[in-house]
Amino acid sequence: MNKTERKPRNTNYQTFYKDAIDKKQGYVTKDGMWAAIPIMGSKQMAIIHNGERVHTSKNFDFARSYILKESRKSK
Repeated sequence: MNKTERKPRNTNYQTFYKDAIDKKQGYVTKDGMWAAIPIMGSKQMAIIHNGERVHTSKNFDFARSYILKESRKSK
């Protein structure tokens, strides 16, 4: 492996956002590929995948279930 090549990080992003997940203010997968962020002024959550907004859910629980369902499809 030369200097320009890097190993992928083995980071669990859920540890960084533990408080937000516990308070149902947002969600992120362990690999960081999927996230649910709140839309200002509402209970709705925007679903982000690879930096693109792909879906809008009406609350945290629906957003989390959508992410888990879609992440299983891609595996």
